[in-house]
Amino acid sequence: MCGIVGYVGDKPAVPILLEGLKRLEYRGYDSAGIAVLEDQGIILEKCAGKVSALENLLKGRNFQSTFGIAHTRWATHGEPTDLNAHPHMDCKKNIAVVHNGIIENYRSLREVLANKGHIFTSDTDTEVLAHLIEEYYEGDLVEAVRTALSQVEGTYGIAVVCKDNPEEIVAARHGSPLVIGRGQGENLVASDCSAIIRHTNQVVYLEDHEIASVTREGFSISTIDKVEVTPHVQEISWTLDQIEKGGFPYFMLKEIHEQPLTLQNAMRGRLNYDEGISRLNGLNLQYEELHHINRVILTACGTSWHAALIGEYLLEDFASIPVEVEYASEFRYRSPIIQDGTVVFVISQSGETADTLAAMKEAIRKGATVLGICNVVGSTIARETDGGVYIHAGPEIGVASTKAFTSQIMVLTLISLLLGRMRNLSLEKGREVIDALKKIPEQVESLLKNDSYIKEIAREYYKKNNFLYLGRGINYPVALEGALKLKEISYIHAEGYPAAEMKHGPIALIDENMPVVVIAIKDNVYEKVLSNIEEVKARNGRVIAIATEGDEEIARLVNHVIYIPRTLEQLSPLLNIIPLQLLAYHMAVLRDCNVDQPRNLAKSVTVE
Repeated sequence: MCGIVGYVGDKPAVPILLEGLKRLEYRGYDSAGIAVLEDQGIILEKCAGKVSALENLLKGRNFQSTFGIAHTRWATHGEPTDLNAHPHMDCKKNIAVVHNGIIENYRSLREVLANKGHIFTSDTDTEVLAHLIEEYYEGDLVEAVRTALSQVEGTYGIAVVCKDNPEEIVAARHGSPLVIGRGQGENLVASDCSAIIRHTNQVVYLEDHEIASVTREGFSISTIDKVEVTPHVQEISWTLDQIEKGGFPYFMLKEIHEQPLTLQNAMRGRLNYDEGISRLNGLNLQYEELHHINRVILTACGTSWHAALIGEYLLEDFASIPVEVEYASEFRYRSPIIQDGTVVFVISQSGETADTLAAMKEAIRKGATVLGICNVVGSTIARETDGGVYIHAGPEIGVASTKAFTSQIMVLTLISLLLGRMRNLSLEKGREVIDALKKIPEQVESLLKNDSYIKEIAREYYKKNNFLYLGRGINYPVALEGALKLKEISYIHAEGYPAAEMKHGPIALIDENMPVVVIAIKDNVYEKVLSNIEEVKARNGRVIAIATEGDEEIARLVNHVIYIPRTLEQLSPLLNIIPLQLLAYHMAVLRDCNVDQPRNLAKSVTVE
């Protein structure tokens, strides 16, 4: 959500900044801007719309600057207009600021500054920062930023430049990610490594309440309280090729097709068949600590919350541990009861989701053992939890999560297997689970071969404006996720329900114009789900069923069947979600939607 790029070095800055913004487009945004230093001072160009619109605005201009900052904005305060786009400047046009996050006390700060004569030109909270830094600037930009931020309440990741300091970017972070890229004769600042991976794989992640002075020669980091910090340089493990489309028309389709590999990566080296158990050393818990876990809380947002719901079924089934699943946005404002033996798992693809970070901090404050499940090495969750498990899905560019979701389920399965074997799950059952897990990547590969058939189903229904998704047991969360995928990228209204709950309201909506997607695999509630399908058909509803291979009975009841390979019931979500991802994708393409960058959405939600 929002993107920051900064460059200082010996190359022309504008092409590097624009390239970085393009690599951040997947995060979601509605305007873009750039500030570079030329002989006549800071040149500011910004506009509502895509980075391509900014590029057109700059076309034909001969910029000489080797220093500048750029931004993509996702509107929070003020509409997506040219004036509200970042960067923002002070009254003297001496200081430019880009900002991710929310300044909660901006109204009071704005009033104070206005009374001192500052003139505001936008509706944003960010512009306050530019004027506040101006108020304290006396030649030392770092100190001006440090003093200004001491007045601020809220979250921020900022990059600041000043006309008087032609080769210094000042960056600071609290609650919104920032990374410094270390190059040769050049250094970069960004909100996401993908923006700078072409130029360096050596990075330093800023921690909360840290400020960095970045020049072409190097950088120095200190806390807001003036304590010097020794930078910890890390190497980005993924490559530029992994954030390219690789011949696919959309990142989302590429990432759907990457799932056989990402699922394999999620369990690689983590299975011990002889003992029927998983190895997860990253949890950083000793045998006794693991053995005495008596309650688990899973907290997350969006798609990760759906993965957590599946994790609830897995943990209770395999390990007989009581599990609660909490929306992170609700958990942070409750007074959760944390007792001895309670472990809190925070789940986030990016490791930077604002509500999930707040839930993590609340759980830590309450004294819980807090473990992370995330994708991004070096993210806040990875750094600040007691331990955890990486999902190893690689960079996910499409805003609507696909491969990260299945990798999260895989990791939750491994955690459940580990805890189960330490309790009452037999060796035989553990080995059965491992055997089934090893087949999953190949089974997903076989499902992806149904792509053309699923596209034909989409062609029949893409003009419909409402869908209902039904599932039971461990596949109820899959129905929720299938509905979410459809609404996210095609803008079709879709709702997921437990199949039995259809009778308690949603059945009133069923007619020939309300398609119903039903997960009806051969499990312990199969007959019940068939009854639910009969209820839909009796009201002229059209049914698309996800069913188990060889099930001929269901084909006589429904309009379309998508068959799934046989697997353990507990692992079925890993397969059932694949056709639902493809169905959503094809519906969105047929409706001419922007699949990778759906309107109003952001990949990494770093504000409340």
